Parts: sequence; structure tokens; C-alpha cells
Amino acid sequence: MSQQEWFDRDFYAALGVPSTASAEEIKKAYRKLARELHPDANPDNTEVEERFKKVSEAHAVLSDPAKRKEYDRMRRLYRSGAFTGTGFPPRAGSGGFDFGDLFGSGSPFIVGDPLGGVGDVLGDLFRRAGTRTASARPRRGSDVETETRLSFREAVAGMVLPLRVSGPMVCTSCHGSGTRPGTRGTGSIVDAPCPDCQGAGIGDRTRTVSVHVPPGVSDGQRIRLPAQGEPGLGGAPSGDLYVTVRVDPDPVFARSGNDLTVTVPVSFAELALGTMLSVPTLEGQVSVKIPPGTQSGRTFRLRGRGVPHRGDAAGDLLVTVEVAVPPDLGHEAAEALRAYARAEETGGFDPRAGWADGK
Repeated sequence: MSQQEWFDRDFYAALGVPSTASAEEIKKAYRKLARELHPDANPDNTEVEERFKKVSEAHAVLSDPAKRKEYDRMRRLYRSGAFTGTGFPPRAGSGGFDFGDLFGSGSPFIVGDPLGGVGDVLGDLFRRAGTRTASARPRRGSDVETETRLSFREAVAGMVLPLRVSGPMVCTSCHGSGTRPGTRGTGSIVDAPCPDCQGAGIGDRTRTVSVHVPPGVSDGQRIRLPAQGEPGLGGAPSGDLYVTVRVDPDPVFARSGNDLTVTVPVSFAELALGTMLSVPTLEGQVSVKIPPGTQSGRTFRLRGRGVPHRGDAAGDLLVTVEVAVPPDLGHEAAEALRAYARAEETGGFDPRAGWADGK
């Protein structure tokens, strides 16, 4: 890929944000597009997969303040005509543009380099270059962030999750050397660059990573996978991969710390007379004894039936009973209930006795 093609790439357009977008706006745009374009949601769709790669590449640059600054600066220079038609800046002393004058002695641009140092900068920005210099400074690879979604019960139980990740990785053809297989890449310039990665030693690909999700992972928790991020430059170590877990709600259970909660509908008769109630748990149904006269809203605690946790005992299951009122009584049930109400009144029971007095 030529230098001009690099400069012509509009990473802001790839994410659908203006060049003035804040870091938070870039993050939100990337997350939205990543969910829509992820290969898992679009299997065997090469067009969507290619766009996903471009979006990931754009995010990798714009989410890093240093990379974004260099990217913006290089694009401004290119548009202002600071580069020649070949895509290279003029050499020092030619009467043309001098990077040393612009950035000073501390600049990463080296005036007199055949690329004017642009190859090193582009290597840092985009993790690829048409020709790689052997003197590129070692730099640890960037950390990568992604998300995965689990069901409530998967998160509670824990699992090994195969996760597909797309982005820059060590080139499988040259194994990171940047040279064409069968040649050597010694010296300051690689004479025979690898055709797959164009001499960068790094290429985009999709791989599957096994993520060990611990039992009891909570919504929003991040899991760190060391050295599974972007590869480093010049032999430096790779960055890390951070996986944020999103947990879907469950139709039956809710969670409070390491405790599970469940509300079980019951009839008035079951609470008044007492019963053996069948209650769901993560392992199946269990029986809970409901004593006569139990009030609606009472909570029963089942020890060790909650969320497992590494190094700690599992939480509890909190079972709350709540009276369900039938929306429509049949004639026979209505007559029976009226008879009960009369007997209740005769017996002196008043459900609101002392209620208005705050007793």
C-alpha cells in the first residue's frame, strides 16, 4: 500500500464521527459499529468482515491520543503539500520542506532518512508500512478492548468462551521478521519485504482466543488476557487483551452481590394454611416449607444456593413469597370467599387494626 493511500484514509469517516469528536464519542461510535459488524453476527459475509477490520483499524488509531495526534498532524502536512508527488518528504538541503525545522531535534522524524522518518511513524500509527527499517524503536504493543455477552446463568456458572478477535497480529508468513520467506532482512532496509505484510511483520487477521470466564462474573467486569493484544514493534512484547463481560438479565433470578433472589407467586390459602413450596434454583427444584400464617412478602434464605465465588463460599438464594390475586373468580369460588369473609369478621380478624395509628 502506498504512502498516499495511507494519508487518503479517513479514519473519522470509517467511524462516522467528525474530526472534532471527543474520545467518548469515538468510543461510543466504535462500540455501536463493532456490535453491528462483528463476524460472529455476520458469518461468511466478507464485505462486512472487511468493514469491521477498517473500523477496528480506525479505532486503534483514534482511541490512542498519541497516535491520533500524529495521524492528524501527518494528514494536515500531506494536504498542505508538504509531501512530494512520490509520497516522500523532500530531503534536507533541497530547499523543500524540512521536518527538523518543524519538530525540532526531539522529533521522531529523522531528516536524511530515505523516508524522512515517515516509515517509522506510519509503522507506529498503522502497524504496517511498505518498507520497514530495521532501526525502528522497540515499542510494546497496544492493549485491545472488546466485549462479549453472556446469559445470566452462563455468567453465574462460568465457562471457557471461544472469542473471535480481528485486528493486527504477527504475520503468519514471515513470523514477524518482515522479510520474504527464504530471504534475510539484515541491514537498515529490508530489500525483499514479505508480500503478505509488506515488510511490517504484522498483518490483519481474525483469530479465536479462549477466554476463561470465572464463575460469578458480574455485568461490566473486565477480564485481562496478558500478551493477547496487538504485537509489539522491534521485538517488544505484545499488549494485553481486555474483555468486558455484558450479562443479560434472567427472567427468573436477579442478583444482589453473591446472593440470588427470586420471587415466587403463591395463593392466599397456601400462606394461611401453610404448604411445601417447590422453588427453582440453579441446580433444579427444591422444596421449601411455608409455615401457616406466613405473611406475603416474607423472604426465606437457602444457604449456599447463590452465586459461586473463587476463594469464598457461594452466596445464598433469597426466596420471597408474594400473594397472587386471581383476576376473575368463578361463581363457586366467589361464594366460598364471601363465606370465608363473613367467618373472618365473626372471628374478629381486622387486617387494618391499628394500621392508621401507626401500630
